[in-house]
Amino acid sequence: MSEYPTLKHYLTEWAIDCEDKLAIAQTVTAIAEACIEISALVARGPLAGELGAEQGSNSDGDTQKALDLIANDLIIEAIQAAPVACLVSEELAEPLPLKQGAPLYVATDPLDGSSNIDTNVSVGTIFSILPTGGKEPDDASLLLAGSAQIAAGYVIYGPLTAMVLTLGEGTQVFTLDPHTGDFRLTTPAVSIYKDTNEFAINTSNSRQWDGHIKAYVDDCLKGEEGPHGSNYNMRWIASLVAECHRILARGGIFLYPGDIRKGYAAGRLRLVYECNPIAFLVEQAGGAASTGTQRIMEIQPQSIHERVPMIFGSLHEVELVGQYYADLNPYHERPQLFGNRSLLRN
Repeated sequence: MSEYPTLKHYLTEWAIDCEDKLAIAQTVTAIAEACIEISALVARGPLAGELGAEQGSNSDGDTQKALDLIANDLIIEAIQAAPVACLVSEELAEPLPLKQGAPLYVATDPLDGSSNIDTNVSVGTIFSILPTGGKEPDDASLLLAGSAQIAAGYVIYGPLTAMVLTLGEGTQVFTLDPHTGDFRLTTPAVSIYKDTNEFAINTSNSRQWDGHIKAYVDDCLKGEEGPHGSNYNMRWIASLVAECHRILARGGIFLYPGDIRKGYAAGRLRLVYECNPIAFLVEQAGGAASTGTQRIMEIQPQSIHERVPMIFGSLHEVELVGQYYADLNPYHERPQLFGNRSLLRN
């Protein structure tokens, strides 16, 4: 056997003599095939057409780029042959029925980070695989907490293309070999450092944050003289898969909190097909994922496109942010009645 077994070999060995696992393996394989095609398009850039051209907006008001829709179509096409009853996608207003009576359904963000398509920054595909429980997919059966996931992953398209996967038995990294067209296992067990001094947040929104997040970031910026006793580095890529990949590689924390802007009270990341799969991967690698007050994978979704605040990464740092949320009167807390206004402003 090769030093780096292929994804197909890995899944075959994992699923041997188990019908339920075989269905999962077939579905992961189908998604991987679609992602190889997406990777080829990303690699060609403008040679493949105007991939970053705006094509309208989805049902939630987010701008859709050409590659968003192409990636969505490729995933739909690929999973037609897999045992998937239904697809939930960021690019589709409603669930898409596929194979009646199939045991699984897939939730996906076909192209995360699409605002970066024209800037040669890493983008990716995020997916979550859940059981149908033998029921025909409907609103009730599709709204499962993240703890019900049986597999999840993402494919990152960057200097290299890699699939990060969990089957509930740790988190593995498979790197795409451009010579053979196979994903190959290069990291059998990812382990996130429990401690970190690196955080990622969009500080341009600092005036919009609540006091809990503002107090945490202010204390990070105080460095060794502050309560954390450490100098911090700050990162922000605006691509969820790229942020997660960095944290898996060297630790860190990512924060996308809710804030006082219209439409941002619950953050902007989607629970079902962004937050839950990332949380599953991170937890399986020894990290944590929270809203600040609640474990991500314990949230009961109310709709397939629901948004929630998202904080994930190194275990001890996520727990530290939780302590700031537990403080009812954190440093720099703003009176929410007035937002950013003073009592004297007209």
